Amino acid sequence: MAYINLRQYSSDGSMARWPRGLRHSLVHPPVAFLGNLERAFARQFTFREMPQGYAVYNEARTNTTNRAHDTHVYGHPNGHFLSARAFSLHTLYSTIPLGLRFMHSSSDDEPWVLIAEEGTQNQGDVLSAERKIKPWALSPPKTYIFENANIINTVDGSIRSNSSLCTSEGQIKWIVDGPARNTSESDAIRIDATGKYLVPGLIDSHVHITAVPGTADLAKVFGSEFAVSAFRQPYVCQQMLSRGFTTVRDCGGATLALKEAIADGVFPGPRLFIAGHALSQTGGHGDQRGPHDHTACCGGTNSVGRICDGVDECIKGVREEIRTGSDFIKIMGGGGVASPTDALENVQFTAEEIKAITTVAAQADRWVTTHAYTPKAIQHAIHNGVRGIEHGNFIDKETAKLMAAKDIFLTPTLITYSEMASPDWTGFLPPESVAKNEIVLKKGLQSLQIASDAGVTICYGTDLLGPLTAAQTKEFALRSQVLSPLQLLQSATINPARMLRQEKVLGQLSPGFSADILIMNENPMTDMEMFDKPDKHLLAVIKEGRVFVSRWSGLPQDTISPTPVIE
Repeated sequence: MAYINLRQYSSDGSMARWPRGLRHSLVHPPVAFLGNLERAFARQFTFREMPQGYAVYNEARTNTTNRAHDTHVYGHPNGHFLSARAFSLHTLYSTIPLGLRFMHSSSDDEPWVLIAEEGTQNQGDVLSAERKIKPWALSPPKTYIFENANIINTVDGSIRSNSSLCTSEGQIKWIVDGPARNTSESDAIRIDATGKYLVPGLIDSHVHITAVPGTADLAKVFGSEFAVSAFRQPYVCQQMLSRGFTTVRDCGGATLALKEAIADGVFPGPRLFIAGHALSQTGGHGDQRGPHDHTACCGGTNSVGRICDGVDECIKGVREEIRTGSDFIKIMGGGGVASPTDALENVQFTAEEIKAITTVAAQADRWVTTHAYTPKAIQHAIHNGVRGIEHGNFIDKETAKLMAAKDIFLTPTLITYSEMASPDWTGFLPPESVAKNEIVLKKGLQSLQIASDAGVTICYGTDLLGPLTAAQTKEFALRSQVLSPLQLLQSATINPARMLRQEKVLGQLSPGFSADILIMNENPMTDMEMFDKPDKHLLAVIKEGRVFVSRWSGLPQDTISPTPVIE
């Protein structure tokens, strides 16, 4: 029987949405059972991902004045001592290794000891067995304590100086003021972070990972063979992570296979949220055929888009994207720079088509976002159930007010227009797109100011294609002309976390959040352009508690095992 993660439930008997096959016992604290697997949620003890074959027993103690319960973890009844290892009586036990159990001796003054079970495997054996099937499997995250660090609060911009932060099992476990003393993590790796600044991992809310480098011609970027793109995508992902982006939202092109490969540890990259194919009408922003191309469009899909005309095709398109793993739905609601046959002012999809898309998406608990520049296209989408706007360069005050009132997310992508207009990339765009790009570029900062003044929730996005992806961090400098340092940092942390509905997991350095951490050698709140100089200021990138990138001798990378020396 494989183990599963169980949720904590209150002891009042309110067992909402229990997984099928569970039975429970309302002891104090409550225990959830599944066959021979049990998990306890104790007052001082947290058991997570308990291995199969182990049970939890909560024994009331009457001879102890300061503790209501001892918590015992049992495996098979016949065991022998492997080694004696002391643990604090108030330790938060997060992961019980396979083949081990914890037990308290009869004396209140003696520590807990680690006991091995006969006939069971240790954690290393289990990991080795997994690697026979998945040789790329990552080792469990180590426990780190970063001491004397300056921790940046993305909610209010405050800095918690000279504090210590502990990561364990890929999450932030606790934060305390000053050095970490008398902690229960006896096996933790302690890192002196004096003078360093800890920031949550960044989130880029508009990328296209499949639009890989390798050519300076946009038509060839979009026209790349699938295999050519696929073999280059790991490079793109690794580079994004090295810049500090621990999460990205792909708005057209990325596949479930790519998302799973990164999550599985096949190669390093940011956590992915994907739209799959962006939905476009014929001749819309997602239709890459030129005006003299009379062929049917690619069997319905191309590298980033799916062509849908009419309510029925729109419904089917949404369902296909959900079936193939999309986390959200992206539509092309207006004309674009790169599309060859539409005007920027075009409004795309009918009200009935958009309403069908948002209705079907909502049935599967997905939100819909739209590519749109003009007030008319933006309002058309909002009135038919869309929750996010990509770009929005021509936004006006009336539209911004509507967006703020309806809590619509805006993801500007100023850097892509700036880069496509750069002399360094002359020839990247076809002539018909150059003129459109100039118009959109001129309106970018003005639209950002209008949205900010209206109180619209703004997210960080780049929309860079092909070799232009190297400019991913330059968006900070552009936005800093309008946004305050806190607003800018929030656009890359807590705002997109909420848009992704991950606000309790991502975007903050707080206990219980994912241990996605950037370590900076200076305070970025004094100069947000530090993020554009990772080789100078970004010391380390930690994702889910693992050090994937390190430019700091004080914290080695821990995701790649060194090659054994044989001579």
